[in-house]
Amino acid sequence: MSTHDATAPSASRTGTTKRPAPGRALAVGLVGLAVAGLGYFVSGPASFAMAWLVGFIYWIAVALGVLLLVMIHHIFDASWSVMLRRQFEHWLSSFRYLLLLFLPLLAIAWIHPSLIWTWMDPHFNLAAIGGHGLVGSDLDLHKKAAFLNRNFFTGFSLFAILVWTGLSGVFRRNSFAQDRDGSVRWTMSSRKWAAGGIPLVAITLTAAIILWVKSIEYHWFSTMYGVWFFSDCVRAALSLGLLIMIWLWCRGDYKGLLNDNHLHSIGQLMLAFTVFWAYISFSQYFLIWNANVPEETFWYNIREYGDWWYVSLFLVFGNFLAPFLVLLMYPVKVNKKVFPWVGIFIALVVLVDICYNAMPARLTPTGNPLPFFSVNLVWVAAAVVGMGGICVWSYLRSFSTAKLIPIRDPRIAECLTYHKPNAD
Repeated sequence: MSTHDATAPSASRTGTTKRPAPGRALAVGLVGLAVAGLGYFVSGPASFAMAWLVGFIYWIAVALGVLLLVMIHHIFDASWSVMLRRQFEHWLSSFRYLLLLFLPLLAIAWIHPSLIWTWMDPHFNLAAIGGHGLVGSDLDLHKKAAFLNRNFFTGFSLFAILVWTGLSGVFRRNSFAQDRDGSVRWTMSSRKWAAGGIPLVAITLTAAIILWVKSIEYHWFSTMYGVWFFSDCVRAALSLGLLIMIWLWCRGDYKGLLNDNHLHSIGQLMLAFTVFWAYISFSQYFLIWNANVPEETFWYNIREYGDWWYVSLFLVFGNFLAPFLVLLMYPVKVNKKVFPWVGIFIALVVLVDICYNAMPARLTPTGNPLPFFSVNLVWVAAAVVGMGGICVWSYLRSFSTAKLIPIRDPRIAECLTYHKPNAD
């Protein structure tokens, strides 16, 4: 690619000439949500509630990973990721719709909380989940009551999503405004907001996933749960970023802009967070299993029953070993036909990981978890597709409102001519 092509992209590449139609994504989203709602009548409200929770957690994880990567980009003043950052900024528009998609879960928490969060119902009989007595007389819950109460759940959940939405709006505003006036003050503003936003998102992300998923089995203890969720957030976001970049290249938008080194850098991050996920997950398992404390080991015991045992093995080999070995190979990371399938696989495995953490909490009268391979998986898939359609619709609507790349970003020339340190 010539210097002229790298530093002065044509109007067709930086403009909005090829505008994708978001209507189909919205239609898919609405149909998916409707099918998920059908689960309420076919399999019962508990199945619907769990499916909606899994779908919401998956897509909020993607959005949080995108937000964190945007902030990390600004903190490190990175150059290679400027093009990717613009697409992530479009995706950040999905937070406002994820807030709306959270409202059914909030309604469940107030109307029929025992469908998911038994600790919200003081009259719930713990014998239904292998315990003794009523939730209202559970000493373990009393010790956690300052955190595990419905008012805090409601207030903090809304606060966290509004914080994420607000931060997303700041980064989108700064980036799009810089396209118009080229002022470096927008870059400096984003860097300052990122410095404060990273710890804020880290804290709210951790508390939120504990409230939404970990508290389903509120007797369980883990100090690594927030970090586990963080790793899944980033891995899902990187997979999304890879697929968007390849999609734009196939459309012709990124022809001459996207090079092998951009893809290789995304692959390096995917490899790093694959190892990070394995480290966190193994450390949690090793410490809990080695300590052999019943209040902790029960969480793994029920996940080694029935077909959940095979899900556990799939996560070991599919969420770590397979992507780890594949991502070690340079040719895979720069192959535009093969690499997207790696991203799709990782995105699917992250979904299975979220199912593994949430769904076994639903137990049969004998105290065993409901099977993974059942009709309930249909409602989960429908919720994931439905909410994903809404998020894609939001992305496509935003896509047409700004330049394809941040044409006046101070690092855009470095991004377009990005190469490995030792390359000629």
